[in-house]
Amino acid sequence: MAAKEKQRVERVLALLDNEYGTEYRCYLNYETPWQLLIATMLSAQCTDARVNMVTKDLFVKYPTLEDFANADLEELEQDIKSTGFYHNKAKNIIACTKKLLEEFHGEVPRDIDDLTSLAGVGRKTANVIRGNIYHEASIVVDTHVKRISKKLGFTKEDDPEKIEFELMKILPEDHWILYNIHIITLGRSICTARNPKCDTCFLREECPGAN
Repeated sequence: MAAKEKQRVERVLALLDNEYGTEYRCYLNYETPWQLLIATMLSAQCTDARVNMVTKDLFVKYPTLEDFANADLEELEQDIKSTGFYHNKAKNIIACTKKLLEEFHGEVPRDIDDLTSLAGVGRKTANVIRGNIYHEASIVVDTHVKRISKKLGFTKEDDPEKIEFELMKILPEDHWILYNIHIITLGRSICTARNPKCDTCFLREECPGAN
């Protein structure tokens, strides 16, 4: 990466830190690692706010991994229906929790290959777990990160995995987790998909994609 571009990346990160602070936060509500895993699986194509509404009752109804592993598929589908794609999500949750019990002694693994071996767990979900539970430097590429990273000129890729590896090259490791947190906040408040508020955005001067 050219020195000029490296300096621009540093300025963007400094502006994000200044605006949003450097505290780690997770927008999904959970008490245990496996609850975060299930909540993240439910968050695919769904808002965190909706997932939190569903898991509030879900984790009371199914208080243990065993309860999920032994759940009735059709009943679980109805319990999570409002998160969308509930047929696949319910099937994956049951298969995932069974494997956690049978192969990982009920513990959510930290290794990315182990995590992605679980039903319904891709790199995005795995990196949410690694970052929030194990504090392993990891980049989560969700819709906000994909869209805004392209606007910032940090990537031209469309594939989330390729974007993840590109961002790993240009972002300092101590900002891998923070970048995701900051960009989600930015994407929900200022750089929205439909009507980005470019004229009031604090990154305007550093963003090639600003209108």
